[in-house]
Amino acid sequence: MAKSVTYHAVPGIPLIAPGDDLAALVVESLNTAQLPLISGDIVVVAQKIVSKAENRYVALKDVVPSEKARTLAGQIGKDPRYIEVVLSESEEVVRHRPNIMIVAHRLGFVMANAGIDQSNIEHVNGEERVLLLPRNPDAAATELKTRFDTAFGVNVGVVINDSFGRPWRNGVVGVALGAAGLPSLLDMIGAPDMFGRPMQMTEIAVADEIAAGASLLMGQAAEGLPVVVVRGLAFDAASRPASALVRPRERDMFR
Repeated sequence: MAKSVTYHAVPGIPLIAPGDDLAALVVESLNTAQLPLISGDIVVVAQKIVSKAENRYVALKDVVPSEKARTLAGQIGKDPRYIEVVLSESEEVVRHRPNIMIVAHRLGFVMANAGIDQSNIEHVNGEERVLLLPRNPDAAATELKTRFDTAFGVNVGVVINDSFGRPWRNGVVGVALGAAGLPSLLDMIGAPDMFGRPMQMTEIAVADEIAAGASLLMGQAAEGLPVVVVRGLAFDAASRPASALVRPRERDMFR
């Protein structure tokens, strides 16, 4: 039989508010959709709903921009309060130009605007606010996995997914910020290729590939499908968190 992998967008996930029991809401939606998890499934969860449940909101009215933020804001053309929040989540400003700011996030990701977003979030009483990335995406993925495993009596994987731009390529693609229960980075070095030659450098970003596929169903706008179940993948390798995908600075040829 030919190999196949299926992606199932989970309907009925409600709007997530701070303090919500995200795992319980996902389990309820899975049961309502008659889509119980089975061992080997991978549940891809949008970063945004994890951040909302963690109350990672910041109200811009409460932010006092620093001199550095005001200077960068003038160069970039963004609200200095927004720039201050980006700086607070970053270890380094890597590059900037009008309307874009690439930073090294405190979690190691090199990304635009520290992943801080204003789209698809509720602005209470007309007050502008922004949403930060989860505090610890790998830990959040581990907690969700534990809850899903317990609820369905299974052993599943979890990927927390966000959209990244990429150097040298146009457009955004899904990327794993957090993961549990799967080998996020699969080391193929030394494995034979189809002609028996040992591979020298190949590592496969498994969690990113899974995240990218799920993003096709999740969408980027008003689709309202923040959870996707991936079925049909199997791995003969130890689990590794998504942090394994972050390239160390000493191996980064472009910083």
